[in-house]
Amino acid sequence: MSEYINVSEIFGEDVFNDAVMQQRLPKKVYKDLKQTILEGKDLSLEMADVIAHEMKEWAIEKGATHYTHWFQPLTGVTAEKHDSFITAPLPNGKVLMSFSGKELITGEPDASSFPSGGLRATFEARGYTAWDCTSPAFVRHDAAGATLCIPTAFCSYTGEALDQKTPLLRSMQAINTQALRLIRLFGDTTAKRVIPSVGAEQEYFLVSEEKFSQRKDLVFTGRTLFGAMPPKGQELDDHYLGTIRQRVSAYMKHVNEELWKLGVTSKTQHNEAAPAQHELAPIYAEANVEVDHNQIVMQTLKRVASQHGMKCLLHEKPFAGVNGSGKHNNWSLTTDTGVNLLEPGNTPHDNIQFLLILSCILKAVDEHAELLRESAADVGNDHRLGANEAPPAIISVFLGEQLTDVMNQLITTGTADHSIEREVLDTGVKAIPEFMRDTADRNRTSPFAFTGNKFEFRMVGSRDSIAPANVVLNTIVAQAFKEACEVLEQAENFDIAVHDLMKKNFTKHQRIVFNGNGYSKEWVKEAERRGLPNMTCMVESLDALTMEKTVALFEEFGVLTRAELESRQEIKYEAYAKAINIEARTMLDIAGKQIIPAVIRYSRQLADSINAVVAAGVLEVEVQTGLLRETSALLKETKEAADALREVTETAYAMADGKDKAFYYRRQVLPAMEALRKPVDQLEMIVDKEIWPMPSYGDLLFEV
Repeated sequence: MSEYINVSEIFGEDVFNDAVMQQRLPKKVYKDLKQTILEGKDLSLEMADVIAHEMKEWAIEKGATHYTHWFQPLTGVTAEKHDSFITAPLPNGKVLMSFSGKELITGEPDASSFPSGGLRATFEARGYTAWDCTSPAFVRHDAAGATLCIPTAFCSYTGEALDQKTPLLRSMQAINTQALRLIRLFGDTTAKRVIPSVGAEQEYFLVSEEKFSQRKDLVFTGRTLFGAMPPKGQELDDHYLGTIRQRVSAYMKHVNEELWKLGVTSKTQHNEAAPAQHELAPIYAEANVEVDHNQIVMQTLKRVASQHGMKCLLHEKPFAGVNGSGKHNNWSLTTDTGVNLLEPGNTPHDNIQFLLILSCILKAVDEHAELLRESAADVGNDHRLGANEAPPAIISVFLGEQLTDVMNQLITTGTADHSIEREVLDTGVKAIPEFMRDTADRNRTSPFAFTGNKFEFRMVGSRDSIAPANVVLNTIVAQAFKEACEVLEQAENFDIAVHDLMKKNFTKHQRIVFNGNGYSKEWVKEAERRGLPNMTCMVESLDALTMEKTVALFEEFGVLTRAELESRQEIKYEAYAKAINIEARTMLDIAGKQIIPAVIRYSRQLADSINAVVAAGVLEVEVQTGLLRETSALLKETKEAADALREVTETAYAMADGKDKAFYYRRQVLPAMEALRKPVDQLEMIVDKEIWPMPSYGDLLFEV
């Protein structure tokens, strides 16, 4: 029987949260820190010294010997440099353990080896980490012992953002300012902050660690580059929400315990659609905190998997032919008084503030669809988006029947006088209690779906930071709010002006609303007719970063400068090229050192078998001969495809970094990789399993 866990006792025990600060800090210091967190008030170095001392004492009680400024550079993962609390030996031979306010507030990691997109020269090494006091510090326990982790922003010597967090914090300031301005027009004088709330559902695969280590493609790239489909995939739909295997249940239990201790509200767990695929979902948190929490979730999923003899795969498409993994970014706006601005109420047609906000969001998404699409762009996501399993690459908004009806009333008449009401769901079984069904079904094919009191942005890849998507959402909606306020603040008749503005927004941007099947070919044609962009791959979407309207948007709200946007674009082109280059070279390595030698051995066995059978006087060797001919033909095709892949890869690698190089990898190297994979996957279905040099899809997906 498993050990009993009291969640309320362990939750947040390794977090320097509000309760700990209130208990340990002097009242004046606690008050000043809270004002810094909530209002952005400056914190003196003297106050920081007190906080740092108490944070250090608390961390040491948790077993910590080191601290680190924990930050999120533009590498796709987190970074950290550990320093011990030891400062100097004492005359009596003991050692002094200290942690100053200066060490808490700023750090200086070497910035030269992180991607900067030209913002920093290699010889210019100085960069700064700056304490983000809005996200609580925590103690992480792992093989290194216990480490105090201090969430920080990361910037260059000249102040440019070199990370994911800095623009996120800037975007949160922008939408807070404009949302407050908007709700003031509707008479809300009590709210002091409007906070983007986010919940990130995390999908992942679990495979055997032993089998993982035998697949060099998984080791080097995170996805399988070869692999024939097993007799069974996900077609029976029996894995989705099915009974969780005991080994996986033990793993999930361990993950939950680790996350709860770190204050992460791990709420939901279940089997996903594909074999060996699972999902974890938290409760909402402030956008900044949730971005940090999701990084903690991904790190915990990986670390705990190794402790259970498994590997956690976060790649968006680790297996061809079965569902890939995404990360559903649930986004809403909430005041510090607890009001969800995206709550329509029972009669949305009467909720004018909500309808105006909804119309502004439609305007924002329609005007910046390319930028929102880019925010989910990743080399791995190219294998998933639009692949009849995930949202299409076309941005659209699902509103559901009720809100679409209200929108249409406003478009046609300028007012809305009714809302479709909820009805009792008749199950036909008297023993089942009656309950009301929702006014709208869920649409799992929509990339940006309204789901009751929030929008679910379903395009983000499973291994990616959710920061870029939320930076874009916050900023584009802030712009729409600002433009609405500029109209309404000058209006002579507020009520008429609100209705006119809503009608204008809904009418002009209704093309972005689509409630149908986003996977259908018909939608692709319809979207083209509507003039909606369809950027099918990462490299096509990157132009959105430096479009003039994007630069103007981000500079207007102080979120990103032109130079910062250009640097991010350059980093992403380079990252795309490097990722495909690694995959191509991994394929060549596996084909040359493992697959071709294995097929030659099998061919020799077939030839020996034919000779032995003929020598025994049996002339009917058509089966063996046919297999040998087929194997030899596929072997020849494999060698020719490998040679072709090597040639285009070497050409691509020699090109100067940038857009042209990335597109060459997309248009020349990727097709050559597919051409190599095709005969190899056919050979896997022929060659003796004992000879085939790596575990099959069946081994990986069904033997966890």
